[in-house]
Amino acid sequence: MAESMSRSNRIKILLGSILLSTFVLLVVIYYSSAMCIRMPGSEPCLRVLFIGNSYTYMNDLPHMFAELARSGGHKVDTNMAAEGGLALSDQVNSSATLNKLKSSKWDFVVLQEQSQLPADEYNRTTNMYPAASQLVHQIEDLGATPMFFMTWAHRDGWPEAGLPDYQSMQFQIDRGYLGIAQELGVPVAPVGYAWLIAIGQNPQLDLWQEDGSHPTEQGTYLAACVFYAAIFRQSPAGLAYLAGLPKETAHLLQTVSADIVLSDPKQWYLP
Repeated sequence: MAESMSRSNRIKILLGSILLSTFVLLVVIYYSSAMCIRMPGSEPCLRVLFIGNSYTYMNDLPHMFAELARSGGHKVDTNMAAEGGLALSDQVNSSATLNKLKSSKWDFVVLQEQSQLPADEYNRTTNMYPAASQLVHQIEDLGATPMFFMTWAHRDGWPEAGLPDYQSMQFQIDRGYLGIAQELGVPVAPVGYAWLIAIGQNPQLDLWQEDGSHPTEQGTYLAACVFYAAIFRQSPAGLAYLAGLPKETAHLLQTVSADIVLSDPKQWYLP
């Protein structure tokens, strides 16, 4: 009887050990496929750093982009250096941002300016452009590819600066980003332009929060889709990750992003 019980216990222990080993293996496989864990024979992992402010961290754009990328079969790792209200001139002088830049071997570094500066000619030439130029050179010196995050305009424009409505402010923002992108030879993720087209075609979309400035989950998902198309040069249309949005809404945003980015990549200085 004692020998039988001992054999039974040994079998239970062995089975438990096998189950534990299997569980650990499955966890390692999951995280190595989802995150940037190097495995023999695995595809390279893409690392993307987002530098910006609340437009970047609201709804956690880097995470949403990463989840979208993984649903498309891409290994990614993202991080951000983002605080509310920061301009690129603040990021240039931030030791925290510089430390983030040096903390990993990034493939792409995304630069997002404060929401109003690109729309004002004086501010973009005296503030945005010098800071953007300095950051771009730092990023390139570290071996990464810089990419500008063309943001969206405020829902009611910027009347105090002579931009009475959304369309007029977006036009100036586009000019601001495309001007420095052309000068420096840096690609652009045209989120703001995609926003304009999406709203024009589908006025029922709810992209702004009540403040008329910050993005809803729909707005952030649209941004993530644009970054997917711009970085991977692939359409996000049909990807399974929907960020909790209704399927019809998510598919609409996926399609708009693909059309804007991929129909004419050279317009956005994408190689």
